[in-house]
Amino acid sequence: MKASKDQNSSLSEPTKSELEILQVLWEFGPSTARFVNDYLNKEKRPVIYMSTLKLMQIMVEKKFLEKDSSQMTHIYKAAVEEGKTKGFLLDKVVDNLFNGSASSLMMQLLGNKKISPKEMEEFKELIKKIDQKD
Repeated sequence: MKASKDQNSSLSEPTKSELEILQVLWEFGPSTARFVNDYLNKEKRPVIYMSTLKLMQIMVEKKFLEKDSSQMTHIYKAAVEEGKTKGFLLDKVVDNLFNGSASSLMMQLLGNKKISPKEMEEFKELIKKIDQKD
């Protein structure tokens, strides 16, 4: 279900680095800053631990993360829902790059990438589900 623009307007846009941290927390759940930093170093790019920690502290202030300080090791968890955040960002892309046209976005995606038969079948099933809702 697509959120209305009024609901999305209360969300602020995470930076690329903030999104990387959120993606780790969405995938693995509540984690330490050390775990997040180690994962980013292994899977993304070299990052200094203190930079990751500072950014996560800023993200707590921005209400992107929540911090549990009840233990010696602080645990961080995402305070924003993955689906809402991705929906908000996707709406911005559609509005800014495709004049609000989701079909233009899909045509661009399908035209730029080689689509496997399995993916094409998934698209067809999704379209069927959307048609059945209307």
